[in-house]
Amino acid sequence: MGRFCARAGAIVVTLAWTAAAAAQDQQAAPPSAPATGTSTVGSASTTAPQKVIYTVPAGTKILLQLRSAVNTKSAKPGDGVYLASTFPVVVGTRVMIPAGVYVQGVVDRVQRAGHVRGRAQLDMHFTSIIFPNGSVVEIPGLVNSLPGASKQKVKDDGEGTIEQQADKARNLGKIAEVTVPAGGTVGSIGGLASGHPLAGGLEGLGAGLAAAGIASLFTRGADVNIESGTQVEMVLQRPLLLEEANLSDSTARELVPSPQQPKPMPKPAKMQILCPSGGLGCS
Repeated sequence: MGRFCARAGAIVVTLAWTAAAAAQDQQAAPPSAPATGTSTVGSASTTAPQKVIYTVPAGTKILLQLRSAVNTKSAKPGDGVYLASTFPVVVGTRVMIPAGVYVQGVVDRVQRAGHVRGRAQLDMHFTSIIFPNGSVVEIPGLVNSLPGASKQKVKDDGEGTIEQQADKARNLGKIAEVTVPAGGTVGSIGGLASGHPLAGGLEGLGAGLAAAGIASLFTRGADVNIESGTQVEMVLQRPLLLEEANLSDSTARELVPSPQQPKPMPKPAKMQILCPSGGLGCS
């Protein structure tokens, strides 16, 4: 019995010593980091970089050159207008729109000149700009002026309307084509009939003036004719937002035609007409 009690006491002492040692080890160990599922380093490495946005302010003017002629005689709403920039646009210390970029527009309204009154007018606006690396950005632009134009002007109506100026020399030339022959013919007939050339001349003058009035009713005013190479100044109605990808050449890629590209259609062969021997039109 005494031996059993001694063993039990030894076990109790051993357990007490083990518990005390474990407590000391737990206090000495550094606290473990909480399990949050992500670490600071991991979240920093997976965060996508923010895009840098550059702004070309509203009211900026961009000088362009027309690459395709526009005429109110042949143009119609929806027709495309094609231009290219001729001078770089700089904001701060950086070139935002380099020279040589392509600009596309569209015709909105066409009004031809009337026979009695009303001048020819043309409305168009710009839709997109194509950067050298191939990126395309929509642009909110209107026609601001036509530098160097002598026969057209841009109305200050907020629509960028191009209006043809009156061409008096052209109108007088057209009317003279009718006035002179008509006056001469009537004067000659009247002078020969009455035997008084002077009276015939005055009569011819009156007939010529009457013919001039009639000719003006059938003579249409000059059309708006903007030739290829004309300078066109565009103004931005709203800010133009650009990204680094628009201003960099890093995204430029070579375009290779697809091998499945449709082949051009052959020129149709000339039709041969068979007719009986000796028939009309046959050789």
